[in-house]
Amino acid sequence: MDIKIVDWAEYIHSDPNILVGKPVVKGTRLSVEFLLRLFAAGWTESQVLENYPGLSRQSLRAVFAFAAETAREDEFFVLSRAA
Repeated sequence: MDIKIVDWAEYIHSDPNILVGKPVVKGTRLSVEFLLRLFAAGWTESQVLENYPGLSRQSLRAVFAFAAETAREDEFFVLSRAA
């Protein structure tokens, strides 16, 4: 199975003058982190697109492609939650 992943660099960028350099969808002030948190909270793609009309399906795919690529980094941190 050939998986075609969107080129996130077409849709995601970082600018120190926008949200202190956090990666955002180009043309918006919507950070990758914010959008991922919406999905983690149970929002659907349709809800996100309806509430943020400046986004497209491709830009949302780019958010996930960016997250997938950054998760592949060689350095990982052990996360724990305080009880």
